[in-house]
Amino acid sequence: MDINLEILSLAELKTLRTKVDRAIASYEDRKKKEALAELEEAARKMGYSLGELTGMAGKPRKAVAPKYANPADATQTWTGRGRKPGWVLAALAAGKSLDDLAI
Repeated sequence: MDINLEILSLAELKTLRTKVDRAIASYEDRKKKEALAELEEAARKMGYSLGELTGMAGKPRKAVAPKYANPADATQTWTGRGRKPGWVLAALAAGKSLDDLAI
C-alpha cells in the first residue's frame, strides 16, 4: 500500500498519524492477548496456572491511580507507568506536554 505523503496537508498527515498510532496500539493489544491465551492454555494442559509458573499467583497487585487523561476522551487514562498509549504519543507529537494531559 503506497500513500503519497507529499500531497497530503498537515491536517491530513496528523489525522493519518493518529489513525496509525491507534491501529498499532490495537494490533499490539490483540497480539498480547493472543499470546497470553496460548500461554495460559499451555500451562493449564500441564496442570498449572500461568500465575503459578510465573510466581505471580496469590500476589495481589496494587492499583495505581491514573495521572493523565486524554483531553478528547476523558475515559482514556494513563498512570504514567509502562508504555505510553497512542493518544499520549499523538498529543506529545502535536506539541503538548505531559503537564497538559495531567488530571
